[in-house]
Amino acid sequence: MNREEVWQSLLSRLQFQVSNFQFNTWLKHVKISSFDQKIVVLAVNNSFTKEWLEKKYKSLILKNIKEILPNIEDVFFEIKKEEKVSLPQTPQKKPNFSFQQPNLEIFQKKQKANLNPRYRFSNFVVGSFNELAHAAALAITKKPGQIYNPLFIYGSVGLGKTHLLQAIGNEILEIQPELEIKYIPTQVFVSQVIQAIKNKSIDELKKKWQQTNVLIIDDIQFLAGKERTQEEFFYLFNFLYESQRQIVLSSDRSPREIPALAERLKSRFEGGLMADISFPDYESRMAILKSKCQEKNIEMPDEVLEYIAQNIKKNIRELEGALNFLIFNLSAKKEKMSFNKVKDALKKIIEKPKKVINAKIIIKEIADFYGLKEKDLFSNCRRQDLLKPRQIAMFFLREELKTSYSAIAKLFGGKDHTTVMHACNKICQKISENENLKNEINALKERIFCG
Repeated sequence: MNREEVWQSLLSRLQFQVSNFQFNTWLKHVKISSFDQKIVVLAVNNSFTKEWLEKKYKSLILKNIKEILPNIEDVFFEIKKEEKVSLPQTPQKKPNFSFQQPNLEIFQKKQKANLNPRYRFSNFVVGSFNELAHAAALAITKKPGQIYNPLFIYGSVGLGKTHLLQAIGNEILEIQPELEIKYIPTQVFVSQVIQAIKNKSIDELKKKWQQTNVLIIDDIQFLAGKERTQEEFFYLFNFLYESQRQIVLSSDRSPREIPALAERLKSRFEGGLMADISFPDYESRMAILKSKCQEKNIEMPDEVLEYIAQNIKKNIRELEGALNFLIFNLSAKKEKMSFNKVKDALKKIIEKPKKVINAKIIIKEIADFYGLKEKDLFSNCRRQDLLKPRQIAMFFLREELKTSYSAIAKLFGGKDHTTVMHACNKICQKISENENLKNEINALKERIFCG
């Protein structure tokens, strides 16, 4: 068997032993550089891939090669070309040959669509925390409007939702540049609707949006409480959906958890595929950091990356921010890197002072979460959309701050303390019975204590 035959035989075996994400990310683009009677040498694109394959896949690859070539005793990995520099040198700008430069027409289309060409699938790190969202996003680029419509991606802030949404738009434009694609944050969409209503040009705005083949809207939770904008979006959603146009939405929570959102919109958002992005595990955080180093042509010691990954656990944006801060800090000072200096440089980022929680913060976060004004929580109105958030606010003040019932009653306009007791007991009981409410409470805790 020649090199190509051996490798194709190996790939066909590996494809059934790892997930599609793992295969496409790590194994698909590896080639056999050489082999003799006892050794196989595999060529990879960079040191990051080399290290990852050695740690995670070497034993699996060797096991399968031995089934094809029984005399083989070991597998080695080599880098096709040198591409890295090391700190403390100032990072040099080098052309990135890992993807084709878009032609002028596609570049202009991406600008018109509000897409950032920097966000691509090729630099999106896939792990167990986001593999469903990644797979669904990649799938709809092949057949926009035909599968997973709408695609609803949700998860906490800083986990890569915007990257994934923009990667969808960029990929579709590369494949089908004739399509009309639009990426827009919800706040901008709301602003456009308000301005169109004010200028009596809402019909013109509708016609403009109806020309879209792929509509990508970020942070759809900001539609909460905006009834007129919800109504206009409902009709736009129906038009695009019935015309088999692709709709992609993101949110910091599931549709069912978005407060003050019309039930008919929740139903439509849930009618396609919902994919959540959770917090990255340690391995994924390390992979993200190494990927960012690769992009910046910077070599960083493992102990430094491990320190960052161990201390920043819930936010990819903060991971990258810490890495950028470190690169700038050490390069600017032109100091030789030591682990103690790295820890000292990152101290302000990693060792954040503990957030002080008080009644004012709790009231503000709960009002924002449910799309209300703070004064609404203190009013005497007993509408259901106000009553529930008010009771949750009382519950948080009691459970988290241990505020007395009488003090809470006084804060809420001099209500009877038994009213507060009833509210707290009711919420406590419903949490054990209602999964949606339990998720809302957890989301609120995340905002209050970690936001």
